[in-house]
Amino acid sequence: MYHDGPVIFQSPEGASFLLRAIIFDFDGVLVDSEPLIMKLVQEVAAREGWVLSKEEYYRDYLALDDRAVLEHLWRSHGRSLSLACRDELLAWKARAYAKMIQDGLPPMPGAVQFVLSAAQHFPLAIASGSLRAEIEHLLQKLGLREKFMVLATADDCQSSKPDPEVYLRALTCVQELPALHQPRLKAGECLAIEDAPLGVVAAQAAGMRCLALAHSRPQAELQHADWVANEFADVNLDIIRAAFA
Repeated sequence: MYHDGPVIFQSPEGASFLLRAIIFDFDGVLVDSEPLIMKLVQEVAAREGWVLSKEEYYRDYLALDDRAVLEHLWRSHGRSLSLACRDELLAWKARAYAKMIQDGLPPMPGAVQFVLSAAQHFPLAIASGSLRAEIEHLLQKLGLREKFMVLATADDCQSSKPDPEVYLRALTCVQELPALHQPRLKAGECLAIEDAPLGVVAAQAAGMRCLALAHSRPQAELQHADWVANEFADVNLDIIRAAFA
């Protein structure tokens, strides 16, 4: 069912847990980076004589890390991609993107305020397909780096979302924090925040509940999330917290 307006709670099945940690996706959730990433992928496609539309990018490539993006792009055109070519393109993209974000990027509406508020009550982590250096740089520019105790990134994982590896990696690292070591943090005690349908799949496959924000895709495509909101301003974290109790 389609919902519009403030966050909607959908009663989850299974055991109830306390909310003890929040794990954020990064691109499209905290920073407005997806248009720049799309532009670079479109440039790669154009070099091969292919056209990648905005709709196709947001439908098929959102949530994929750079390796998975390139592999899907080649596969969708019936071509195989050698490791050497892939690695050369990955290096080019990293250099080009680093120049684009040198002065930082604007946060998504309400993101900074939400992080500052949430950090007063919960340990925060990132689970993203971006590179660690990119995430650290952009968080520093926003003045938020110290608010995130754990960064799980493409540098740490072999598989891209919708595989849950990056969320499980984040969970493992958060479990080692002194405040969450005893009793040991469970996946069901974590809230993931995503903007991509496949990102929601990854978070839930890791055993977490997920809040989806319609920053990049319409709410109708995010209804498999546990909660759905248009933006941070529509999220009532107290309602979500109460659902874990």
